[in-house]
Amino acid sequence: MLAFVAAVLFVIAFVIHATETSTEAVFSPTSLMLVGLALLSVHSGGVGAGWSPRGRGRRR
Repeated sequence: MLAFVAAVLFVIAFVIHATETSTEAVFSPTSLMLVGLALLSVHSGGVGAGWSPRGRGRRR
């Protein structure tokens, strides 16, 4: 899920950069790219993967 959010941020950053839209510093293409990279690194670390190995294979 975090990878999809990162992809959307990359697309928004690309559109802002391609159209040369003037925006505030918070929404600059560079800041959106850095947030997207942070989300990708969190996703690669296993956060937000959607499943947990805990309890798998345990019988009562």
